[in-house]
Amino acid sequence: MADLPGVSVEPTQPGLSGNLADTGFWRRLAPTLHVADAAYMQTLQGMQAPEAAMVQLEQLLIDEGYFQLPPQQWDVPIADLAACIKTLVAAEIPAPFCFVYDEFWMLYYRLHLMLQRLLGPDYRFLPDFWAWHVDPRKGERGWAPHRDKGYMALFPDRRPKSLTVWLPLTNATTLNGCMYMLPAHRDRVYATDKDTTWKENIDYAGIRALPADAGSILCWNQAVLHWGSSTSVRGAEPRISLAFEFQRGDVPPFNQPLMEPLQIWPLDARLRLIGKQILQYKHMYPLSPAMERIAEQLLAG
Repeated sequence: MADLPGVSVEPTQPGLSGNLADTGFWRRLAPTLHVADAAYMQTLQGMQAPEAAMVQLEQLLIDEGYFQLPPQQWDVPIADLAACIKTLVAAEIPAPFCFVYDEFWMLYYRLHLMLQRLLGPDYRFLPDFWAWHVDPRKGERGWAPHRDKGYMALFPDRRPKSLTVWLPLTNATTLNGCMYMLPAHRDRVYATDKDTTWKENIDYAGIRALPADAGSILCWNQAVLHWGSSTSVRGAEPRISLAFEFQRGDVPPFNQPLMEPLQIWPLDARLRLIGKQILQYKHMYPLSPAMERIAEQLLAG
């Protein structure tokens, strides 16, 4: 891809000024992080998981539609990543621009071996990812109840064709917008072509709140119903989190372009992908006309 031109930014987006393809712009915002540094990214190794644990996780995805793991040894500075998103938001830069930095991609590269086991050796990154900064002081909330792809993301035996991995960078609590899930076995219309009628069929007693400490893992198949809760002014800190989606390599693409695992994307390609995210998820959050134009320019190159 050719280098992106400088993006002309309106005064309503004061944080986004100058040439967004300038690595120096991003390094000044987060000096401890890396931008498209191939040598740095190649130092990371995938996390291993015991065979017995993987068997259990595979079964949970079939039976309940998700699993949750405690904080992991990421070898990536989780607190610095949370601070980066706080800096972006304070500068009125949408949180998904954090994906210009290597460390945010490396979190998911660390899960390579697990994803190979869950989705097959030829799994692919989907061009579907996001970052959240949900602030209790502003009365914000996570995304409304939804299924990422719906029943078409399952095989007849309920094995997943695709997965979402959600990572909290700060503690996610019931007061700052933690995830809520309706487990598959409690969902009356799960894995059927009626799964859009969940409002008329929901089992409220089956809903689970899923508080999660910073650095832990939530993984769900893309048919399960889930959402981020509303916040309370009693929330101690913003809920800062990331999500990325993956699919098997032997099924038709759910979105394009599919991305090779462990591929190191240059800055211009990352900016195109970020522009795509901002536009394809604009139905899920408030989007200013100025930011929409910037995203369109990024996607067009």
